Amino acid sequence: MESVFIAGPCVIESKDVLSEVAQELVRLREHYGITIYFKASFDKANRTSIGSYRGPGLKLGLQMLADIKEKYGLHILTDIHESSQAQPVSEVADVLQIPAFLCRQTDLLVEASRTGRIVNIKKAQFLSGLDMQYPVEKCRESGAKEIWLTERGNTYGYNNLVVDFRNLSDMKHFTPRVIMDCTHSVQRPGSAGGKTGGNREFIPAMALAAKAFGATGYFFEVHPDPDQALSDGPNMLHLQDLESVIKSLL
Repeated sequence: MESVFIAGPCVIESKDVLSEVAQELVRLREHYGITIYFKASFDKANRTSIGSYRGPGLKLGLQMLADIKEKYGLHILTDIHESSQAQPVSEVADVLQIPAFLCRQTDLLVEASRTGRIVNIKKAQFLSGLDMQYPVEKCRESGAKEIWLTERGNTYGYNNLVVDFRNLSDMKHFTPRVIMDCTHSVQRPGSAGGKTGGNREFIPAMALAAKAFGATGYFFEVHPDPDQALSDGPNMLHLQDLESVIKSLL
């Protein structure tokens, strides 16, 4: 199975950031002949602090994503947090992503599946790969045509995540498209004084290890200047470094 790549900023910050990232993704798509999805969130509803930036919201955020889709011809992936968001988001996004903490929320899974769009379920930090059988069953029984599963590490407390790469192999029992989230897996949740820290230097190794365990997709949050990003900066990849990581995987 051909690998897919998912990349983009954590949250929609501005048209300029979206456009800069989109231009680079188009260049990489054309140069390497890869399938790539543009990812950005219109609302980060699970930020550590109530004062953290969440995004432009549903209406404006979807319009900004629609503009990127029309101008650059990129597939769009974005996450939803409430079942009522599934239908309007499906009018723009090619893939509806279910956040890890919400991967067992039946109503959310059902409504996402009913849209006919691809559903990408991120494995919760408190579940094993084999536990993902049940979210997949909920989606299939609700009419989902294609389901992806994404590994993003497990938490055992103390502001850290641990990746058990066997989860990738285990999840392939349920769907052939199993993705490694190479950037969220290097997070240090809540470790930066009311926000999440991270270790971006481990991102390339996470990707290569995932390839060895049979990953069929790779997820990278990228930004032109991660240290100035409004969300998830410490665990985001510099946009200029994305090409070298993709090249290593090819």
